Amino acid sequence: MTTHAPMTQLDVAEQLLTLLGNTTTEPGTDPQLEALTLAVAADLPVLLWGEPGIGKTAALTQLADSLGLPLTTVIASVHEPSDFSGLPVLGDDPAVQGVPMAPPDWAVRLVREGRGLLFLDELSTAPPAVQAALLRLVLERRVGALRLPPGVRIVAAANPRASAADGWELSAPLANRFVHLQWTHDHEVVVRGFGGAWPRAVLPVLDPDGLPEAVAFARRAVCTLLSVRPELVHRLPQGESRRGGAWPSPRSWEMTIRLIAFATAAGSSREVLSLLVRGTVGDGPGLELLASTERMDLPDPELLLADPAAAELPQRGDLRQAVLDGVVAAVRDRPTQQRWDAAWQLLALALETGAPDLVVVPANTLAALRRDGWAVPDTIERLAGTVRLARRADQLAPESAAGVGR
Repeated sequence: MTTHAPMTQLDVAEQLLTLLGNTTTEPGTDPQLEALTLAVAADLPVLLWGEPGIGKTAALTQLADSLGLPLTTVIASVHEPSDFSGLPVLGDDPAVQGVPMAPPDWAVRLVREGRGLLFLDELSTAPPAVQAALLRLVLERRVGALRLPPGVRIVAAANPRASAADGWELSAPLANRFVHLQWTHDHEVVVRGFGGAWPRAVLPVLDPDGLPEAVAFARRAVCTLLSVRPELVHRLPQGESRRGGAWPSPRSWEMTIRLIAFATAAGSSREVLSLLVRGTVGDGPGLELLASTERMDLPDPELLLADPAAAELPQRGDLRQAVLDGVVAAVRDRPTQQRWDAAWQLLALALETGAPDLVVVPANTLAALRRDGWAVPDTIERLAGTVRLARRADQLAPESAAGVGR
């Protein structure tokens, strides 16, 4: 007969800790988590920016578990530059064999596993010399004489300099190698997680039949913008702090093409695509790119002018305005009586199916394009009242505001 030793209070405490640690995961719609998994799937280095205690490390641990990848955490600020560039090891005859650079043990383990998630934590507290040594690791996946296998993904985390312990600004060359994601907390996600259910990170489901179209769309989106905005190809920010974030360069635009292709193939939302694009080339260029991609699918003004009766205008106001402006611009470039009349039909359609104020500016511009001998179409009479009413409203607005202020 065997007897069990009585449980001590530490044993009971261990049981309680085990129960507290028992949590589950569930599918969720977290845009920042989806953006992170997309960037990881695209094999691009990601840098999570967030205040201390926001859950960056926990998110990376859960991501590694969900993807079935062994997690290797390296605290960048407590390492020397040689820990990333390699330690010199003298052989029997250095003059003949050279001096090899031995990699650290964590790099050897990653190569042995063949896959994994390398988590570079506290990146903003790494001094400039360590940041310089990280350049080759992040871009070329090399540590000393060792190359990390393709199955290794790199994610880093950093605190803003104001909240980092003895923090440094991220160097521009290192910052330009990352997809920067601002990591914030959603109180509903946190509350549900404390209840025992955290959102699950899953790799995006890519449509294999749509891969060629996704690549073509991504390339066309970036090339369309940069062809009309060449100054955005490379624009190094002036301030040191802004250089430590996302900014446009040929390298970051190449990363953007990859991310757009992955997001398109996965059918991701515009919010997720916005996080990825702005996190790669910056807010300004990123928002311009998003606006440009939306206009890529707008109807061709020439097709609208050729058959205005069958035209379908976008419902969203900003897109509808862009279409009407494009129609008027097309008439200005090649003015004929027939095209001018067709443009008035399109403006009348816009008036009947949308907000009247969107028609005011295109109508005034189109009226100024009239040539001698062109008959005035009946459509103008239907628009004239709307234009006059809109002008009157614009005139009354400042007067109303002044009356309220008195």
